[in-house]
Amino acid sequence: MDSPCIASCKLNADKICIGCYRHIEEIVDWNKRSDAEQALIYQKLAERKALLANAPVPEHTSAITQAEWQQAKAAIALKKQSQLS
Repeated sequence: MDSPCIASCKLNADKICIGCYRHIEEIVDWNKRSDAEQALIYQKLAERKALLANAPVPEHTSAITQAEWQQAKAAIALKKQSQLS
């Protein structure tokens, strides 16, 4: 399934991209998710877009930093590890 990325990567305070409406963890491991998982994310995107699209653009957005990317990868790894336990 194609990524919903529109190359406008800026995160709000909740770590949601204001371009594609994915959470940073959904962005980081998009290519590792199954089609079913990606489809569920697409459903969430529609809900997030409806909530956030008409809201004022947050003053505090930032491009995804390397540190945020690494933190998201670590959080995903911890979740996966805890699911296996």
